[in-house]
Amino acid sequence: MSNPDTPFHTAARAAEAAMRDVFPATPLQRNVHLSERFEADIYLKREDLSPVRSYKIRGAFNAMRKQPDQQLFVCASAGNHAQGVAFMCKHLGVKGVIFMPVTTPQQKIQKTRMFGGDNVEIHLVGDYFDVTLAAAQDWCAREGGHFLSPFDDADVIEGQSSIAVEIEAQLGRVPDHVVLPVGGGGMSAGVTTWFGDRVHSLYVEPAGGACLRAALAAGRPVALDHVDTFVDGAAVGRLGARPYEALKHVLLPDVIALTEDRVCATIIEMLNVEGIVLEPAGALAIEALGDLRSWIRGKTVVCVTSGGNFDFERLPEVKERALRYSGVKKYFLLRLPQRPGALKEFLGMLGPEDDIARFEYLKKSARNFGSVLIGIETKRPENFSDFFARLDAAGMSYTDITSDETLAQFLI
Repeated sequence: MSNPDTPFHTAARAAEAAMRDVFPATPLQRNVHLSERFEADIYLKREDLSPVRSYKIRGAFNAMRKQPDQQLFVCASAGNHAQGVAFMCKHLGVKGVIFMPVTTPQQKIQKTRMFGGDNVEIHLVGDYFDVTLAAAQDWCAREGGHFLSPFDDADVIEGQSSIAVEIEAQLGRVPDHVVLPVGGGGMSAGVTTWFGDRVHSLYVEPAGGACLRAALAAGRPVALDHVDTFVDGAAVGRLGARPYEALKHVLLPDVIALTEDRVCATIIEMLNVEGIVLEPAGALAIEALGDLRSWIRGKTVVCVTSGGNFDFERLPEVKERALRYSGVKKYFLLRLPQRPGALKEFLGMLGPEDDIARFEYLKKSARNFGSVLIGIETKRPENFSDFFARLDAAGMSYTDITSDETLAQFLI
């Protein structure tokens, strides 16, 4: 297909070329491990290797370079956009006021301070991004400055489209499929607009923040009732209006929502197998390949690894979620007879590959049974079928609470 030459494509090429004065193109790497697993040519567009470890520097750079006389920029961000704006504030010698949710991982807050130095000040406001966004916009209306949206800005979208410009140049052609993580939609809008119908674009959202799917179903951007902030780089409660205009023709089957536990499994795998550090949003595109196996076999696929700002203090939680998702760790409540030898009998039901990861027993007076919260980790998921069969045969009463999110928040 011929290379498009619309005003947007011309502007995107100019933005990508101008970026080379600030940072090099991020690598496009064929991943042998994933290619063999999915019988396809899988490439990773390593936005986690940008100077701020995410693609957000692109939009910040492009929007700020188009405001050469502006001395004050204001933004709201869950972390990555903040780092991009902070980096560019210091690079351009201008002032930045950055609003971030109180729940933002400390690693992202610290890196924002490091990149911006004395050029930025940070305000932590709200538990959810949309509250933070409103606070930033209110401050900007009172105090002045140029508000720089993380995704709902034409210049930001144009800057993010430079990812697609680089992919096409590095690959020497367009891929068959490109898999894009979605938060507010700025990067997806830019890449989709660049490739158009030359590439089959696929979109991946966290199940706890599926604002693109909600917008497509409603025919307009709508606010989600609840947002799970675990995938913080994509935990947005409402798709941007400008991104929606670029994405409103997307078909629902091309939008995939992944549970947060699934994303954790990919974070652990890429760290252990490939030595690649990805944040939850950065792992979305790779994890989605499991849902796309029949579509991508024999094809060239590019997954955008959108960010690598991972706080290693979160690693125990990520590992816990990954084990639960993969089926090798379960939690359950057990009614245990309050008599001598009952615990020994229960322990005898464990298989050779079963290990107790948690055990809390409360013996209650004047009762025949006590309650046990128990966590068991094993080598293979199928071991649990045998274990539960032994419990049933012994007449043990138990409740599997592994997937009960309400109980898990309080007990696990």
